[in-house]
Amino acid sequence: MRTTPKPHAVVVGGGIGGLTAAVALHQRGWHVTVLERAPALEAVGAGIGLAPNAHRALDVIGLGDEIRALAAWQGDGGMRTPSGRWLSRMSSSAATERFGGPLVLVHRAILVDRLVSRLPDDAVRTGAAASLADPGTAAAADGHGGRKAVVSTPDGDIEADLVIGADGINSAMRRALFPGHPGPAYAGITTWRVVVPAPGRPFAPHETWGRGALWGTQPLKDGRVYAYAAAVTPAGGHAPDGEKAELLRRFGDWHDPVPGIIAAAEPGQVLRHDVHHLITPLPAFHRGRTALLGDAAHAMAPTMGQGGNQAIEDGIVLAHHIPDAGALGAGLAAYSADRLPRTSGIVRKSAQIAKLVSLSSAPAVAARDTLMTLARFGPGLALRAFDRIADWQPPQRTYAAEARDSQVRNQ
Repeated sequence: MRTTPKPHAVVVGGGIGGLTAAVALHQRGWHVTVLERAPALEAVGAGIGLAPNAHRALDVIGLGDEIRALAAWQGDGGMRTPSGRWLSRMSSSAATERFGGPLVLVHRAILVDRLVSRLPDDAVRTGAAASLADPGTAAAADGHGGRKAVVSTPDGDIEADLVIGADGINSAMRRALFPGHPGPAYAGITTWRVVVPAPGRPFAPHETWGRGALWGTQPLKDGRVYAYAAAVTPAGGHAPDGEKAELLRRFGDWHDPVPGIIAAAEPGQVLRHDVHHLITPLPAFHRGRTALLGDAAHAMAPTMGQGGNQAIEDGIVLAHHIPDAGALGAGLAAYSADRLPRTSGIVRKSAQIAKLVSLSSAPAVAARDTLMTLARFGPGLALRAFDRIADWQPPQRTYAAEARDSQVRNQ
């Protein structure tokens, strides 16, 4: 008896969003090929904060509980000034209660490894540059007609029922689909990130806001510390004596444990990146048989920590809307309609917070700090900012939802 071949999806880009989509499609019966330009599947960056919305998305592919188990933040934390004064405090339990789960800081390499482990051994091809030769045309509602998409690689062209552009903020796939779009714009801030051994003395996780600058120190489950910083700088700059020296100049006199974190950093491991975002939304996240996700579709400032979370949501929602290749056109249209309004709003909100970070005049900073201080008498600003973001639910039920329902019934 002849078997129907599996529909084939080609994912261009082996980052977190692309791998999530690949796993979700694989579990739905698709044959998946991931093409990664880099010679090895290395996680770009240091840490990533996974909020409860990402945990629920990962529940769909059986990974959510593994991530929740990596939660390291226990007890209090909050927002401070460079002198160390607390502007507002919040607890890990308050965040968990409000949004149904903890904030989990993990090294990106851990998440990448967990996702790759759920794919067939031959699914990921590294050192495989790819470009979109033809976005294809979707079949009619009855499943007939349409033209497959074509991806060009140095080893030849690949035809696919579906192509997913997950090739990052400077996406060539996006330019091919929407050549008239202005592309990413500089958000006005530069970021630094580093992972270091834990300091000798314990500390409360914190985010510290100064004049045109920000610093965050967060624990990882393995005992190390993920630190990040941002400051208003011209785009394209680099420190002539190294980025560790730049951090010392900008943050070396801030409260503990900031100076110790900088001192513990290996000079070559401090990552510096200018922040660009797609402040002008795309008209859609698809064209023909080709879809965009993650930074390729909606790059955002990291001020809400939602870039990777939204890419994970994208991958899960995309697979949900296209369980097979038969109704691809309607499925991709539903994906765009589902994801475009949500991610556009988070891009705007992240940009607004970036502007708050950028404030440098003494009166403006004083007013901002006062607002943060007053927020301690009600739900903290940091928590309220994530309403309707961190409490997102995936479009299909998950094992976590079933467990919660069972717990409620048994109470």
